[in-house]
Amino acid sequence: MSLSQNQSFAKVSVSLNGSIAVITIANPPVNALSHAVRQGLLTCLNEAQKNAEVKAIVICCSGRTFIAGADISEFGQPPMLPHLPDVLAQLDQSSKPIVAALFGTVLGGGFEVALSCHYRVALPGTQLGLPEVNLGLIPGAGGTQLLPRLAGLDVALQMITSGKPQSAKSLFECGVIDLLAPEDYLIACAINFAKQVVEEGKELPRVSQMVVHAHGPKGDVSDDLFDLWRKKLAKKARGQTAPQYAIDCIENAVLLPFDQGKKRERELFILCRDSLQSSAMRHAFFAERRAGKLSSAHDQTKNMALQSINEVAVIGAGTMGGGIAMCFANAGLPVLLLETNQDNLARGLDGIRQRFEQAVNRGLINTQQLEHRMSLIQGTCEYQNLANADLVVEAAFETMAVKQQIFAKLDQVCKTDAILATNTSYLDINEIAKSTSRPHKVLGMHFFAPANIMKLLEVVCAKGTDEQTLKTVMALGKVLGKISVAVNVCYGFVGNRMYACYGREANMLLLEGASPHQIDTAMTSFGMAMGPLAVNDMSGIDIAYKARQENPPTHPDPLYFRAADLMVEAGRLGQKTSAGFYDYDTATKTPKTSEAGLAMFAKEALALGVTQRDITKEEIQNRLVFALINEGARLLSEGIATKASDIDAIWLNGYGFPRYLGGPMCCADQIGLAEVVDGIKAYQKGANGLYWQVAPLLEQLLVGGGMLSQQ
Repeated sequence: MSLSQNQSFAKVSVSLNGSIAVITIANPPVNALSHAVRQGLLTCLNEAQKNAEVKAIVICCSGRTFIAGADISEFGQPPMLPHLPDVLAQLDQSSKPIVAALFGTVLGGGFEVALSCHYRVALPGTQLGLPEVNLGLIPGAGGTQLLPRLAGLDVALQMITSGKPQSAKSLFECGVIDLLAPEDYLIACAINFAKQVVEEGKELPRVSQMVVHAHGPKGDVSDDLFDLWRKKLAKKARGQTAPQYAIDCIENAVLLPFDQGKKRERELFILCRDSLQSSAMRHAFFAERRAGKLSSAHDQTKNMALQSINEVAVIGAGTMGGGIAMCFANAGLPVLLLETNQDNLARGLDGIRQRFEQAVNRGLINTQQLEHRMSLIQGTCEYQNLANADLVVEAAFETMAVKQQIFAKLDQVCKTDAILATNTSYLDINEIAKSTSRPHKVLGMHFFAPANIMKLLEVVCAKGTDEQTLKTVMALGKVLGKISVAVNVCYGFVGNRMYACYGREANMLLLEGASPHQIDTAMTSFGMAMGPLAVNDMSGIDIAYKARQENPPTHPDPLYFRAADLMVEAGRLGQKTSAGFYDYDTATKTPKTSEAGLAMFAKEALALGVTQRDITKEEIQNRLVFALINEGARLLSEGIATKASDIDAIWLNGYGFPRYLGGPMCCADQIGLAEVVDGIKAYQKGANGLYWQVAPLLEQLLVGGGMLSQQ
């Protein structure tokens, strides 16, 4: 077949540029490696191989990026021939030089395609990586064998176990990229490079035949290199199996011939793919993608025009307000920061600068970016200066009277279509909205501390919030780099209402005889980033105490958060007073067991008639996690959360729930709903049975055989 004319095979085409066959992949939006792409690539490759006119091959992509990874729509589907490893083997063994023209985001299988080619030409800003560990996987088409041979062990270990991409510029320095092309000349450079290769007539550099770069002072592989990485990842990626398997595979690149190493990689890839961890992490991936898609209840009008948000104001320059202001400045939006007096304002602006300087010290931004972002944040003590703001975010004291007063003032000074948002963690936004003449423009923007770092944003839709306002803020959250989740109004919304149940059980267990260390250790062993009592000490035990005073529980229970109340009443507020559930070294903030605190819990238990006993790690974990699951199911039934995956996205990104368990709703399915319901019923018979009523949705799913995470 002649290639003088463009030949198209499904989503891949091939044409001749002189003696160079140019294979172009066109599978928008990200040129994912679908079955059609794999088949088309193999077909075009064979056509180019058979054509005597072709001396070399360039593989490129149309659109905004080179191959950005696998086709996520094929996740969980039976694999279809040709398999990617077979396609890559054809690239590697080609008798004609193959040059990959790289740009955009070259990830996963896309990077493996590039690594299997003989040469790689890239634009300097191209990002290349193997992010499979983020889905509980390892590269499955040779990535763990190819990258060490090209880049060396250090780069391969770092990239594969972290899943973080690197720039083409940095990979050029270690030999992965052969040529950096100027903007707008990528394909021309790749074709010219291919022609030079043909003219030089050198033996093709097949990566499969390369030896892994030496490592260590004596020119060999350090004996303890891989063990050191295993220990490092055991802490950094605690509980995750995929990073450990990745290290095994990279070590095999040293120990085994290429084909054997690749075979073992495929075996471990399949083991990961079929694991509960990978299933949970894929669920987490899709949950975060779905979070931005509103349910039908919130999305009545398709393609609605959104409001323009060009100027933002933030009320309150404290830790939270300052962090929120930083979020907008990071996104390039000008911010007006309002405080009650100049001293508070100066202190707040200084705190913001200090946090930006910390980012500079960590290499996240440079000094020029710091000054630009600071220039976007201006201060004021006058409400009248907020007149032109398109959005105002209130981050003042967590009391209804204060917030109602602020919103009444904002209603008077802000333009009529300005969106008024509150950062409240607990309070009834419907009541706050009544302080204005524009309830349709009022909603919650619940940031999580530290606001400039945490990815979660709960967007709380009040009864009067109109669709345009909700959609505008959801879209704005994406601009801020947040995972925005739309929820409805109740006490604590979704995240904090569930956290209250989680904390309730931790507090009950303290009275029943468990120590703070025992509870926290059980939950970090389960996979939580921190234990609940250590978190309380860090944030301040008095914060939730004040929230309970503002909104006391409807049921009179002397045990309800009694342990936390004891701490506050004794002046033990956490790290800021060097005493809370733990005692703290004033200089290092290192926690240690507080004998005084344990004595207080024991004394109070005796006074309240609670029998202290030995409590197992399993009981601690089950009580806290089952409480989360049960409350999550209630929130779904009540319509506060509209998707179970939203609950998981909230807990993964706001509360440190282990990603490899997928979130509380996904975790419930993996535990088994029957076991969860049986556990809840068993606790219902205990001393705290008041709180252990099985959520009707759990009973319904148990009878009907459904999955909680799919609701």
